Parts: sequence; structure tokens; C-alpha cells
Amino acid sequence: QVQLVESGGDLVQPGGSLRLSCATSGTIFSGYGMGWYRQTPGKQRELVAIITSGGRTNYADSVKGRFTMSRDSAKNTVYLQMNSLKPEDTAVYFCNLKWGSYDYWGQGTQVTVSS
Repeated sequence: QVQLVESGGDLVQPGGSLRLSCATSGTIFSGYGMGWYRQTPGKQRELVAIITSGGRTNYADSVKGRFTMSRDSAKNTVYLQMNSLKPEDTAVYFCNLKWGSYDYWGQGTQVTVSS
């Protein structure tokens, strides 16, 4: 059983910063990739950032230059550093683990950007 637990969501003002964390647990016997997604009511779930098992990252155009995804293998945790936040970044952010054809999801953490 694989478990993902997100944390770090909060209410912040435009231009502010947040750091989201996703702690992972469970046994996996091969390489896997991780991703951050976000979803707003009435909208499709959107891919925000990914990091491959080899450590390569990619980002949605809407967050390039502002968000950074990283790993801490010793802590079994991935992060999403979000800077220069905009109101349109408001969403529930979900952590995702991809292992072969399997997908695992966390429960989500709310990020609200508002003055």
C-alpha cells in the first residue's frame, strides 16, 4: 500500500510564497515519477509539475519561472516551492505517484491566493 500525504497549503497574498510537501510511504520495487496537480471547482485537474525517477523536472507554462519541484530522498518527500503567487493559482493541490501503469494520489491541500 502506497500513501501520499500533502501539507503546506494556506491563505497567502498575491506575490507571496508557499512550500508544499508530499510525504510518501510504502514499498516500491522500481523507479517512479512524482507530480503535482491542481484542481479548481468546475475545471479539469491540471498538471503543474513533474519530476522523473531520474530527477528531471518539467512545469506547466503557467507556473514556469515561479514554481520549483524537488525531492528529498532521505525523507521520502517531494516539495513544490511556489513563489510570486497569483490569484489564479488558487486551487486544491494534489500529489501524485506514478509506478508503471499505477497512479496513487494524496488527499489534497488547499492553496488560496487573495488579498
